[in-house]
Amino acid sequence: MTPARRANLTRLLSPRHIAFVGGRDAEVAIKEAERRGFRGAIWAVNPRRDALGGHPCHRALADLPEAPDAVFLAVPAPAAVEAVAELARMGAGGIVCYTAGFREAGAAGADLERRLIEAAGDMALIGPNCYGLINYLDGAALWPFAHGGTCPGWGAAIITQSGMLSSDITMAQRSLPLTHMISGGNQSVLTIEDFVDHLADHPAVRAIGIHIEGLRDVQAFEAACLKALDRGVPVVALKTGSSRIGASLTVSHTGSLSGADDLHNALFDRCGVIRVKNPSELIETLKFLCVAGVPGGNRVAGFTCSGGGATMLADHAEIIGLDFPGFDASARDELAAMLPPIATVSNPLDYTTPIWGQPETTGPVFDRAIALSKADAAVLVQDYPADGLDESKVYYLNDAIAFSEAARRHGIPAAICATLPENLDAGTREMLIARGVAPMQGIDESLNAMAAAARWSAMNARLSMARPQPLLPAVERRDVRMIEEAEGKARLRTLGMTVPEGRTAAGDMASAVAVEVGFPVVLKMMGPRLAHKSEAGAVALGLESAERVTQAVAEMRAAVSACDPAALTDRFLVEKMAAKPVAELILSVRSDPQFGLALTLGSGGVLAELIGDSVTLLLPVTAREVEAGLRGLKLAHLLDGYRGAKAVNVGRLAAQIADFAQAVGARTGELAEVEINPFFVHEEGGVAVDVLLHEWIAT
Repeated sequence: MTPARRANLTRLLSPRHIAFVGGRDAEVAIKEAERRGFRGAIWAVNPRRDALGGHPCHRALADLPEAPDAVFLAVPAPAAVEAVAELARMGAGGIVCYTAGFREAGAAGADLERRLIEAAGDMALIGPNCYGLINYLDGAALWPFAHGGTCPGWGAAIITQSGMLSSDITMAQRSLPLTHMISGGNQSVLTIEDFVDHLADHPAVRAIGIHIEGLRDVQAFEAACLKALDRGVPVVALKTGSSRIGASLTVSHTGSLSGADDLHNALFDRCGVIRVKNPSELIETLKFLCVAGVPGGNRVAGFTCSGGGATMLADHAEIIGLDFPGFDASARDELAAMLPPIATVSNPLDYTTPIWGQPETTGPVFDRAIALSKADAAVLVQDYPADGLDESKVYYLNDAIAFSEAARRHGIPAAICATLPENLDAGTREMLIARGVAPMQGIDESLNAMAAAARWSAMNARLSMARPQPLLPAVERRDVRMIEEAEGKARLRTLGMTVPEGRTAAGDMASAVAVEVGFPVVLKMMGPRLAHKSEAGAVALGLESAERVTQAVAEMRAAVSACDPAALTDRFLVEKMAAKPVAELILSVRSDPQFGLALTLGSGGVLAELIGDSVTLLLPVTAREVEAGLRGLKLAHLLDGYRGAKAVNVGRLAAQIADFAQAVGARTGELAEVEINPFFVHEEGGVAVDVLLHEWIAT
């Protein structure tokens, strides 16, 4: 974003005056600006009407008193392009282009969108095909439908690619404090990453929520999110769509293991973004972060006045890795003396109904349990009575206030959570927000939000100590050529990877070569149609003699001929059989046209696709990042010496893999994908037993 466009975005978000251009949609938008409380000048523009929404109409843009800071544009697409060009000449700040009929409408619309971008110049343009923006802080709205949402002077800024979702969030009955709502539409000029970069600097923005269908500039997104991290502003992402990577490299296993969704996960982890699964979780996570804050760790003190509530907390926390630490014997004795005899001291703690609503008793229990558990955060489960049935509400509030004061004394984030989302009324939610306690709705959503906030704290600490290098640039996708295994392994040697000793030979010479290589050997038929040799019967393992090699050649010819006659060749790779490994990995470095190079690690061999145990990292990577990825796999137990087996030097293994990834990255214009499967892991490193390599075909 140029400095001029950045300045214009500030004008658009906090305008002194707004021009509304169009008919009925512009009239609705005027009413929404007034309902939001906009105090600046409102100018209506329509050549065929005398007034819009009670405001006299200017016949043309040229008749406006001055260049507007902001424009809501709702005219047909061809006219919109002309209007944008005229506004740019006038020196307008920015535009919400509500108009549809651009890229989403096909080739003709795409051409109009290219003209729109050119016409915009350095103006800040949101859209086209979008709902627009709401600035809750300044009371500015360029929005074509009725909307809700409140702001206490701080809160979450939300950016979506879906207009309807943005509208739905403003209407949500969850008391999420909002500072901004932006519906980006086609993002022809301003993109998600531009908004994140800009809003991260706003002192009232405590967290940023984004709904992503697709990113325009991955590198810019990474930079913007790392900037938000530096400012202490968590970014929470709802990514919809989990389609796999395009199929130009369909013969590899990696495409089945690591698709576009995994690449987004790798990007989020790399730049400190919290990912959530659905809109409710997005709202609840933002609410916890904005109202309660970020915990220093994942230790939680939980309280209920019901054994069922305590069990539900404990059950879900175990699934998501949130820690309710137990009490030692001394702590149990101390708390037991403060509780009724029927209470069982545990965390989460059911403090039982005999003391319910008595803050002189519950307050000290909350205080000591938080202290004794060394909690990083606290949660109290309360489902409030419905209107008309609320004569007991005072007791709920007594405990809520006592709980909030205990958490405040210990300086930790706190939440009050309703088991059922609707069982926390608006008045109570607002009271809790005023006390700095997050009013959370739904046990799973609440605990997920607390776990996400704890993860963000850990990501922030990790990335503050070791900032990732900028992502490698993506390479435009071209046609590829598969390199057969023998040549592929020769390439691996030049990349510093260890491969078994071996030679190629014709079938009638394979036994003699085997004698020279040394038994036992592995025999493989080479050929351009033999990407997966095992499936075609083109591999024989553990051959112990020259006679057995000769026999294997004959058997292999018959098997391959029966599977695919066109795949039959007379080229064989004879290799020294690698020693039995501690574990088998799949190891792949592949080029993605949007994300650049990606490293995928997972359980290899026949398990590669069967159990789907994999992790994807974006390049460049460090040995430390690779080691963390390895330790996150299910096969990490094998690496650590499962059932008495010798442990792998994981640090050395990670360094070997990181060096290999760096070597492939240096040849990104040459290599499209290098997949090693299996990669035999031994105590002091690994050996590439099989490789599938694709190189770009020069254009």
